[in-house]
This record gives sequence, structure tokens and C-alpha cells, in this order.
Amino acid sequence: MKLGIVQYPSSDDLGGFQVGVEDVFFGTTGITANIGYSQSLNADRVHFEGNLFYSLFSLGNYFNLAPVVGYHYLETEDYQEDGLNVGLQLRLVLSRTDAADIRLTQSFLSPGKETEVGLTTLAVGYAVSDQLRLGVEIQKQNAAVSKDSRVGVLTQWQFP
Repeated sequence: MKLGIVQYPSSDDLGGFQVGVEDVFFGTTGITANIGYSQSLNADRVHFEGNLFYSLFSLGNYFNLAPVVGYHYLETEDYQEDGLNVGLQLRLVLSRTDAADIRLTQSFLSPGKETEVGLTTLAVGYAVSDQLRLGVEIQKQNAAVSKDSRVGVLTQWQFP
């Protein structure tokens, strides 16, 4: 479970919040699910997403690739888009105990449509204890209408 504060630097540094659930495992299949919501305090920026990831390599490796498929709703001051979200995530685990990792995700909301939005997300996390992680998430949105960005500082609680 994650909770944090976000800022939208490309939009007059609007502040906001982010909540979500990350890495819900489906047994040992390599499939995980994420769901998240973020919003600026004035409600000009809204994100809702639910995605499935399939790790191509064994869980626990230092390196993994995962195709992404899901749903994303995105609202900014200039445009609104929702629909299919597809992409690829690269994960680098920096410690044997899974205490630190870097995730780079490139996905496309409404791929192939005139209203397609490219989403590039860089997330870095570090576990300070068995159940508490600190993280930073940076997302760039590239749409034909405009570009936007979001930066979040997150606290994540891990459950066994």
C-alpha cells in the first residue's frame, strides 16, 4: 500500500496526493497487479490506473522485464483521456534482499488513436525496514494536446 504527496511541476507546481496498492502477487505465476489514484488539491489533475504486469524472468532476479496491460484515466487542465494502457516495465533490483529497486515503465494510453498519450514513469524505492519503504516517482505525460509531469514522494507499507 502506498500513500504520498505529489507535485505537478509543469502546472504551476500544483500540489496533491497519491494512494495505491502495488505488487499484488497472483501466486507464483509472475503476474502482479497495481492500482493507483492521484489528484491535485484543486482537482485539475486526476489519474486513476489499474494494471497487470507479467514478469518475463523469475521473480527475485536482479533484472526483469514485464509487459503491462490495464486501464488508465487521465485528466489535466487541457485534456481528458481514458482507456487501454499497454507498455513495458524494466525493473532493476539493487540489493539481494529486494530492499532497493528502480522501475522504468513506458506505456501508451489509448494506443493508435489520435488522442494517444505516452506515459514514462521512473520509480525508485528503498526499504528502511521489513514493512516500510520510501519511494520517489516521476512521470512524464506526452499527448498531442500538451505535455505534463508529476513527481511524488511516497511511503509504502509492505504486507507479508
